[in-house]
Amino acid sequence: MHQLETFSTTMICNFLSKLGLEQFYPNKLTLRSLLQINKQSLSDETVKSVEDIPWCFLRKLLKINAECRSCTQLSKGEEEEEENNDLLDFDSADSGVNPLDLTVALFLCADSFLQQEMATKMSMCQFSVPLLMPWVHNSQVTLMLWALRDIVKEWRPQDLSESKGFVEDSIVQANIPFYSFVRLKNCSLSKSQFMNHLLSRGQQNHNIFMHRDMKGGEHERKISNGLVEVCWYLPCGIENIDMFPKPVAFANLRGDIAQSLAQLTFLFQVSTATFVFLDKVEENEHKILTSLQDVKSKLIFIVNCKADNDRQAVMMSVKEIQKELDLPNSSIKTKDPKLNVAGFTEKFCRIIRKSLIDETISMKIENMVDKAVELGLSVDENTTEDQNKAAEEIVKGIGVRRIPDYKKQQLPLQGDNWKSLSQLEKEECRLKNAGDQELETYKSQLQANKQQIQQDLGKHKVSKAMKAFIEHVSDSEKEKRDLFLKWMKLKLDTHSRNKLSGLRSKFKDQCMKKNVKLIAELEQALLDSSLGIEHYMREMGLIYEFSVTSSETTADEISRLPGVAAEMLLDGHPLELLDGDASNIPETWVTDVLMELHEKVGGKSRLLVLTVLGVQSTGKSTLLNTMFGVQFPVSSGRCTRGAYMLFIRVGEDMQSDLNCDFIVLIDTEGLKSPLLAQLEESYEHDNQLATFVIGLSDVAVINVAMENSTEMKDVLQIAAHAFLRMKQIGKKPVCHFVHQNVAAVSAHEKAMTERKHLLDQLNEMTQIAAEMEKQPFIKAFTDVLDYDIEKNNWNIPGLWHGTPPMAPVNTGYSEAVADFKKNLLETMKRDRNNRIYQIPDFLEWMRSLWKSVKYENFIFSFRNTLVAHAYDNLCKEFSQWEWEFRKEILSWQTEAELEILNVDNESDLQHFKELFESKKTEGSCKIAEQQTIMKKKLQDYYKSKDKHVNLIEKYKTDFFNSIISLGNEIQHSTNNKLDCALDLRESIKNAQEVQRKYRTVIEERVMKLLRDCKDSTLLDEVLTDEFGKMWAEVTVNVFGLKEQDIAANILSQLKRNLLNRKVNEELQNIGDLKEIGKSQFEAKSEHVNKKKIMNVFIHKDKTRELQIFADSVIESCSRFVRDIAKTNKDYHDCFTKDLLDKIDGSLQNSPKHWNLKFEMDLKLHMCGIASREFLQMHRRFLLDKDPKNQLEKYKAQYLTDFLDLYKQRDHCQRKASDFVQCCIKPAVVEYINRSLGIDIVDEILTSSHSAEYSSRSFFQYSIQKELLQKEDFDSFLKYICNYEIYVKDWIFQHVLDKMSENKTLYKLKTKNLQLIVDKITKATEWASKGEDGTLLPDTTESISKLISNMRKHLVKDVSLSVEEEKTTLFQIQSRCHQFINSLKTSVNDLKEQLQEEFSNSNDITETLNKLPIRPQDELFKRVFGCGQQCPFCKVPCEAGGKEHKQHHAAVHRPQGLGRYRYVDSKKLCETLCTTDVHSERKFINTDTQGEFHPYKDYAKYYPDWHIPPDRTIQASDYWKYVLVQYNDRFAEEYKAKPADVPDAWRRITKEQALKGLKDAFNVK
Repeated sequence: MHQLETFSTTMICNFLSKLGLEQFYPNKLTLRSLLQINKQSLSDETVKSVEDIPWCFLRKLLKINAECRSCTQLSKGEEEEEENNDLLDFDSADSGVNPLDLTVALFLCADSFLQQEMATKMSMCQFSVPLLMPWVHNSQVTLMLWALRDIVKEWRPQDLSESKGFVEDSIVQANIPFYSFVRLKNCSLSKSQFMNHLLSRGQQNHNIFMHRDMKGGEHERKISNGLVEVCWYLPCGIENIDMFPKPVAFANLRGDIAQSLAQLTFLFQVSTATFVFLDKVEENEHKILTSLQDVKSKLIFIVNCKADNDRQAVMMSVKEIQKELDLPNSSIKTKDPKLNVAGFTEKFCRIIRKSLIDETISMKIENMVDKAVELGLSVDENTTEDQNKAAEEIVKGIGVRRIPDYKKQQLPLQGDNWKSLSQLEKEECRLKNAGDQELETYKSQLQANKQQIQQDLGKHKVSKAMKAFIEHVSDSEKEKRDLFLKWMKLKLDTHSRNKLSGLRSKFKDQCMKKNVKLIAELEQALLDSSLGIEHYMREMGLIYEFSVTSSETTADEISRLPGVAAEMLLDGHPLELLDGDASNIPETWVTDVLMELHEKVGGKSRLLVLTVLGVQSTGKSTLLNTMFGVQFPVSSGRCTRGAYMLFIRVGEDMQSDLNCDFIVLIDTEGLKSPLLAQLEESYEHDNQLATFVIGLSDVAVINVAMENSTEMKDVLQIAAHAFLRMKQIGKKPVCHFVHQNVAAVSAHEKAMTERKHLLDQLNEMTQIAAEMEKQPFIKAFTDVLDYDIEKNNWNIPGLWHGTPPMAPVNTGYSEAVADFKKNLLETMKRDRNNRIYQIPDFLEWMRSLWKSVKYENFIFSFRNTLVAHAYDNLCKEFSQWEWEFRKEILSWQTEAELEILNVDNESDLQHFKELFESKKTEGSCKIAEQQTIMKKKLQDYYKSKDKHVNLIEKYKTDFFNSIISLGNEIQHSTNNKLDCALDLRESIKNAQEVQRKYRTVIEERVMKLLRDCKDSTLLDEVLTDEFGKMWAEVTVNVFGLKEQDIAANILSQLKRNLLNRKVNEELQNIGDLKEIGKSQFEAKSEHVNKKKIMNVFIHKDKTRELQIFADSVIESCSRFVRDIAKTNKDYHDCFTKDLLDKIDGSLQNSPKHWNLKFEMDLKLHMCGIASREFLQMHRRFLLDKDPKNQLEKYKAQYLTDFLDLYKQRDHCQRKASDFVQCCIKPAVVEYINRSLGIDIVDEILTSSHSAEYSSRSFFQYSIQKELLQKEDFDSFLKYICNYEIYVKDWIFQHVLDKMSENKTLYKLKTKNLQLIVDKITKATEWASKGEDGTLLPDTTESISKLISNMRKHLVKDVSLSVEEEKTTLFQIQSRCHQFINSLKTSVNDLKEQLQEEFSNSNDITETLNKLPIRPQDELFKRVFGCGQQCPFCKVPCEAGGKEHKQHHAAVHRPQGLGRYRYVDSKKLCETLCTTDVHSERKFINTDTQGEFHPYKDYAKYYPDWHIPPDRTIQASDYWKYVLVQYNDRFAEEYKAKPADVPDAWRRITKEQALKGLKDAFNVK
């Protein structure tokens, strides 16, 4: 015996080695490893070597491909086949294996779960499955009970054919007559072939058992002799088709009985009858057969009678056995050579039918265990005994109780309270049952009710059943846990089958009768009575959910549960994502489980999510199971609702191709059939489910049945609706339509016709959905998704090949599904732009989707942190690009202004104009170039794969439009600056011409005085006195520049602005403009548009509103005017144009109840203020440029020159110093100021304070955070009511603080000083040489050449005044080289002088106001945006760019803060607009013409505002806190009564308010 065992083991090892399976023996090959998506799993499954055979077989088997047995040998060319035709050599044996040997080898290597999966899939293919395995434990024969445990079959016995009932049972638990087939050594009749004929009658002949005439059957069996296979005949209830009226099991022993005595004995003991096939009986076989005990009618001999001489002898030997065993004559049946297979099969059927009619002893397979042990056989299930008992202990607890009662006691958390919580959350979003309660009070009440339920659920103690369940799933040994779960599943399934069969049959009856009410009741009863492992898992999740949410500390064993569930997910167990019974998601549980999984895989959790959606019972789960080899429960009838997710690992060789680490499959409950769709909320429920799962998916497979048009329309409408919603929120899944039960070989024309019909249906459904979602611009399905009529449609043949239950799976089904999967993954490989989420992103998306589907209006309710982050990131980038654009143009603009200022005074007017026009053209080109660069940056940003750009695709056009708008704005600004520069140049030229005229006279008179005094020796006092007389005489007639009539210019601009408005006559009679606007502007009743406001009280309110609006505009515009007036500029008409444009912009965005009189009075008032301010600015400019003042500046210098010339003193150093002080210093200061504005902005944007300006939303957060910390009511009031002014003041103060900090302004000035000094030094070096590179001659005349050269070299940096140069270098007597040295010394002195001035300067405010580019203005442009405010609560818009289609803000306020009050009580309105717009409430204002209008439909009047609900109730805590703190003050200020705030708001602390603010703005 020992030698036999050694021989057997060696034989097995050799065979496994041949197949490359030795590393997996024994039982090391896992199902999980086979499900992994890798290149091998997508290969074309050609067998290139013997080692490929097992993998090809398994891959095909897991896809339920009945052709899997055909890949057991290598294919050979025809020539090679011919050569080997008559030869028997070992080479040919090595080219393949017998499929039976392969089956045995794989069962030996597979672990227990893979064995179960293989047996189940083989059974679906209608293959026989192993019952007894040879060679398992120490060559011991093993009963494969565990492997068969998972096979569940349905059949209809003939006694149920009329009622159309059916039996569903586990094959090992069903009481089925058992017939065994064995053969003797000499047997030429193939019993396997015969059994196939027997079992296939009425179907196409199907090879259930392998036989020698099949492909691969010719190979000699190496290890499969002794294998006992079993299969079942199951009736369908149709008399003409069924061979047997009830189920029958058939076992087949491989090899002759002499080699398998243990198997024979076992079969003989457990069988209803054993059939022995033989040609003749040998002596040892005679002994074996006669040794069998208690045979009675259980042994039947099938003698294959041949036409030879031995026939008589054979019959004699058989008769002898018959006699010894005392068998009846009927126990010997002969097969006559003349009788064909069909005839013999019919004869055989009669034998079995008769046997079935007689009282037959039958035995369940699971009851064969005792007999197996008694005979010395092992049982595979024995190793699972501990887990079996543990599961049995839990299931036994159900007892005779009704399942609903058991659930209430042992699974209490998923009961009514959990469902109530779901309803409360839904009501929190819809606010339908508020009645007369104030909404915010009602919301607070709902919140309190939720918290109470959560606390109540948190108090539940863990039940006995759940304690045991948690203990066993927490087992550290994975195999033990998996075995326990499997046993639980098997036992619960058995229990459900026993308990639910009656309910299911009633349900089917009512479906036939179409009683909708009864159907709904029965469906609910089915749901309540179903109990599966998912219910225990759900309870486990809820135990964790409420343990975490209702208490600060969580017990260790409970805190470990997410880790356990994460391991289970990785091991291939599904996780319930959405509890369909309660329509709720345990968010904390799902989040923590998936985050544990994320941690366990080291953060490598890129997910590709695939969902199948369709009507119930249309093969969705089967499709997923076939595609990926997984085990989603397949059930007839809808028992478990919701959505489940299952993780499949992607192999390392495919991770980069697919850009993911896991494929996540989401299986959902089926959508309701049209019959159930009549039920209330059924469409809404299915819509929510479809939106949720499609929203989570990268690939959505829609299962449609073309033959049922009503059903198809229902599914298409739900799918189209979901896809439309996804488009609107930036998600774009790939969509495929699968048409099941469609012949794959349909004519192409027919298929195209059907697909076009499908597209027509989709277009129709899309239009319906678009109308429901208020998206009228969407007209076709292709407006929603990239849909290709060829590539996005798949025809899948029917699953069964024949009439179930004996029909095998259709190979065409398996092949079509495999082809679909391959194409699907290939598409994902090609579409690398498809953004794949990691688990944290997936969870965030999940939470947002789930929150949004609970609202009636999904699109307007959707808020998502990922989208917010993606949008915010783009806004940050856009702001940076915008600043780079502005900076580039500002730098060019300053150079252009300088070039215009540097034009020679001698140039004619034509040259001036040509230069000016060329600069404007150059500026336009420069702006167009920068626009192109910015557009390219935006396009490149949208091509990036790691920024969730797909989620913000819909904003792309807005940002492109903003670039165009930005270019237009900069163009306008640049043209204005160039116009001002031209006017300034002309003013300076006029002033300098006067100055030059008198300078020439002065210089002539100085020289004359010098000549007159030359011959006398005079004291300095006398000389000074003589000079004074001469100066007074010469300058007495110097006049200043002519003053413009500023008021007239402004009035002219106002008339042009109001042209065609029929107010010219009124403007002629206004009197002196400078006198207007000195008193406060007063809004009057005559300013209100009486056509729009009929109600007297509302009229009064609107007058007050206009006053508030006018005050705000005047304050903002006055600031605008004062900011211009603070500069050193001269007046220009563009200032008035910009002022009037600003007023027009404010009017355009204001309530439309003002009339033309109001507009004119407001503009006149503002122009009056501007006329006074601009006149003062103009006069300052004239005074600064006044020729007499300019000459007076040089009086002392001319005197010194006169004295030096008279006394013939060396004045070289003085002249150089004067030149530096009068010419170079002003140019250097101007250079520093020109650069300083840009430098300050850059400094702030790159410093620690840069975050404040990174985006508009973060800017809002920073301001509001500071307001909270300051706790100053006036600041809050200014921020709410005068937002623009507050922002400008805040930015200015922020710049002041930053520039004061660490001498920042001093450092920036010094940096620029060093730059220009270096340029001047370099220019001096360059200018001191002639064109040939040699030094200029050391003559006095060379000094003029030196200065001229310097001016040319520095023309793009500074403007050196010619007049100042002529004045300071008057009658210079020095030589050039000496002057150069003196000049260098003076420049260094200037540097030190300016550094000291910068260091001692404390007036940063004046510096900032005088800069040509004011940093506070540039920062304001960056963060202020469009300036629009919410029509209800006045929160400012935070959208990026200026040309966005819709305004939005992160957090809205109670509307009372935006001056809204209740019409009757005059109390400030405490309700948030984010609450109201999703409620049944109404609002009234001038825009609604005094009529009440539903908040829900606010978009009718405010289509450019998007007001989604707050992400959490805490998100608005900040403004709730502010209203509570300053309720009375706001009421007093707004002349209203204080708001009635909910008590819950009074409990909000300052810390909670800040946390709410952080949450609202996604600040970590």
